[in-house]
Amino acid sequence: MAFESKDKATAYWRENISLLLKLLTVWFVVSFGCGILLVDVLNEFRFFGFKLGFWFAQQGSIYVFVALIFVYVQQMLKLDRKYNVEEE
Repeated sequence: MAFESKDKATAYWRENISLLLKLLTVWFVVSFGCGILLVDVLNEFRFFGFKLGFWFAQQGSIYVFVALIFVYVQQMLKLDRKYNVEEE
């Protein structure tokens, strides 16, 4: 990866870290918040026959994590094109 200038490299990594922190926050809220903190509230609802809090604790956070991987890949491709550092 060759950046045109040090300023562009700094801006690229700032945006990269910002995106990463946002995605990790979503994952934390889903896995810890829905799977642990709000489990009793969510267990009042059913999802595919399972209590929703149980589902988030066992499956939902994993599905969200996999979805966030795809979101990260797409956003990084856009970021790479923006700073002209995409791979061929």
